[in-house]
Amino acid sequence: MNGELKSADLRRRWDPQSLGFATTADVADAAQPVGQPRAVAALRLGAGIASAGYHVFALGAPGTPKREIVERLLAERAASRPAPPDLCYVHNFAEAHRPRLLVLPTGKGAALQRDMDRLIDELRATLTATFTGDDYRRRHQAIDDEISGRLNALLKQLGTRAESQGMALVHTPGGFAFLPSKEGEPMSEEEFHTLPEAEQKRLQALLPDLQEELAGVLRQVPGWAGERANKIRALDREVVQAAVGQMMDAVRARYADLEMVVRYLEAVQNDLVENARYLMEPKAEGSDDAGEEMLDPTAAVRRGALRRYRVNVVVDNAAQQGAPTVFEENPTYENLVGRVDYVSRMGTLVTDFTLIRAGALHRANGGYLVLDAHRLLSAPFAWEALKLALHSGHLRLEPLARQLGFGGPLALEPEPLALDIRVIVIGEPLLYYLLSEYDPEFGELFGVSADFADELDATPEAEQAYVRVLAGLARREKLLPLDAPAVAALLEESARLAGDRERLSMRTDHVGNLMREADYLARADGAERIGAEQVRRAVVQRIYRADRVRERMVEETRRGTFLIDTKDKRTGQVNGLSVMQLGDFAFGHPTRITARVHVGEGHVVDIEREVELGGPIHSKGVLILGAFLSGRYALGAPLSIRASLVFEQSYSGVEGDSASAAELCALLSAIAEVPLKQGIAVTGSVNQQGEIQPVGGINEKIEGFFDVCRAVGLTGDQGVLIPQANVRHLMLRQDVVDAVEAGRFHVYAMSQVDDAIERLSGMPVGGRDELGRFPAGSFDQLVELRLEEFAERMRAFQAPSMGEMGPVVPAIEVVSP
Repeated sequence: MNGELKSADLRRRWDPQSLGFATTADVADAAQPVGQPRAVAALRLGAGIASAGYHVFALGAPGTPKREIVERLLAERAASRPAPPDLCYVHNFAEAHRPRLLVLPTGKGAALQRDMDRLIDELRATLTATFTGDDYRRRHQAIDDEISGRLNALLKQLGTRAESQGMALVHTPGGFAFLPSKEGEPMSEEEFHTLPEAEQKRLQALLPDLQEELAGVLRQVPGWAGERANKIRALDREVVQAAVGQMMDAVRARYADLEMVVRYLEAVQNDLVENARYLMEPKAEGSDDAGEEMLDPTAAVRRGALRRYRVNVVVDNAAQQGAPTVFEENPTYENLVGRVDYVSRMGTLVTDFTLIRAGALHRANGGYLVLDAHRLLSAPFAWEALKLALHSGHLRLEPLARQLGFGGPLALEPEPLALDIRVIVIGEPLLYYLLSEYDPEFGELFGVSADFADELDATPEAEQAYVRVLAGLARREKLLPLDAPAVAALLEESARLAGDRERLSMRTDHVGNLMREADYLARADGAERIGAEQVRRAVVQRIYRADRVRERMVEETRRGTFLIDTKDKRTGQVNGLSVMQLGDFAFGHPTRITARVHVGEGHVVDIEREVELGGPIHSKGVLILGAFLSGRYALGAPLSIRASLVFEQSYSGVEGDSASAAELCALLSAIAEVPLKQGIAVTGSVNQQGEIQPVGGINEKIEGFFDVCRAVGLTGDQGVLIPQANVRHLMLRQDVVDAVEAGRFHVYAMSQVDDAIERLSGMPVGGRDELGRFPAGSFDQLVELRLEEFAERMRAFQAPSMGEMGPVVPAIEVVSP
């Protein structure tokens, strides 16, 4: 039988003197990430390899420093890489709905934007001056004079001929007309009627020919107007070319080595020639867009003509040092791939290339993009959009409505961006395994898994590295320095969080929170450094804030609402231990486990499973109990028993096999009719050989039973039986350790179920001798005798129907539908 544990076995103590410093102010930061060699190697591979399909999924338990280490390693890698080019969208003069993408050397995007804005401003002033200047007006007037001169000459010629025949060509508000004339002046109607009749007829006969000739002249006017327009247009081109050419040449010279910019500037120059007049009509001072459009319908046209020459710099890397590292906190579809905004014009939604907005993939191109897996998968269409972009190697900016199959306003189709990016997704292991199992494209794209450990072996070297992590955190967050006893207390809490005295937890968020709370307490005390007392107070206060439910359950146990015996002995009854998790706070509580037996056909009934409150692992544990009974006691006689096991006052689901040792003790006690001590609770899993296996939550379970015993009164006989393999996991609260040291509470280790039976019953278990018999008066013999008694009763019940067939030995079976 394994013995009782001493107080030194219940909690590991760190000697502050062994740490080798006075305060963390004397300790340097960790030069490299601590405790994550596997994850660091994976991140270095993913960040450095250029091949496609090597994006990284960083997986680790919540609280591990995944993001901090990713950020640190990427910063180192990004610093050695060049800054990526700028990304600009400009107007496509051939297809306006497909804006062109200019990929420019770093810093050139903003420069081109400034140059184009300055060019347009200068052109507006120059063109306005040119088109209103004397030279342009004179040349324009010459064209007008030429065209009007042709018309006037023909009209004068026609008027002279008409006048020679007694008719006058006059210009009326309704156009040109022929009237009878006298001495070159048109005659009135009265004068006309005084003429001889023959003369009247002659003049009337002249009208059709004269009108036809006039019509012929007027039919030439549209052609002359077109000729005039062409000459004016040619004049405008000449003037604009002269004004624009020199300015454009100056801009073009600055980008002569960038072919795509040169081609763009040529397209701009050609378009300027055709739309120059829109540049010389500036918007009235103080007017708003909507009001101007109401007064002048051409205002929107002018504004659009001006906007088409702008440069939309969607990503400006001028200030970027090295490759970008973008942490997108809200990875929605639009935040990833970008979006195109719309504005309202006269009640209609319109857009253009200047309203294109970059997404995280644009900003991180040429570098690294870090995303949170849970947020990414929660955002509609974001995961699919990311996979599509990475798989194709191009980023297409498409409205989300189009992804959903809905119609909408006229959408732009910006030129796609060729991607050169490494994506790092940070998430929990469960998400990684689910994606690996159910998403066939996941493995093709995310070929590197950076698996972050949640624990660190507590070697002296690791302890020193861990201390450097704590010192660096204190400095970064401007906390008071911690003295050596405070750091020792934090190491103890870290080991407790790891659930192993030989390891330290890498869930540095928990330890960091304790440091912040201890810093608050130290400042409130007026201290210049954080001491062990503040750390312990921070731990106590954290528990106090979260343990209302635990406190209430202990109180209800003391009042008898929860039926838990912590004194005397009971047959077929054992106190098992379970753990409840409420948020990030876990605590243990005892549960009464009872067993009843009677004659039957080898069934052990799991009542929790019968009512669908027991999970599959718990049912497996009950099945193992049946196997144990068969293997130890049913070697040569029928196992004619029917037993039932139940967690009393359990109204929710029961899962896990950590109570199987307690269930087996209760079952054997019921069979042997031997009472067991109720002051000793049992936790542990048992296998078919009767060996006790380790369980989780061992510290919380011991402390939970201790709290109940203390509430109802410590007798000095109470304690807990735990698996021997769990001893190295003990990091108990100080009050429990003190009670054990004072002899008011006990912790026992067991490696076999026999250890538990002997401790609970106070009698030897036995074990078969060389003849296969159990010693007289042993616990095993009492079990065997009771089972033989059940077998005899079963044979007596079955005898009338068995005839000459002899007894039937049924196999053990656990009823667990």
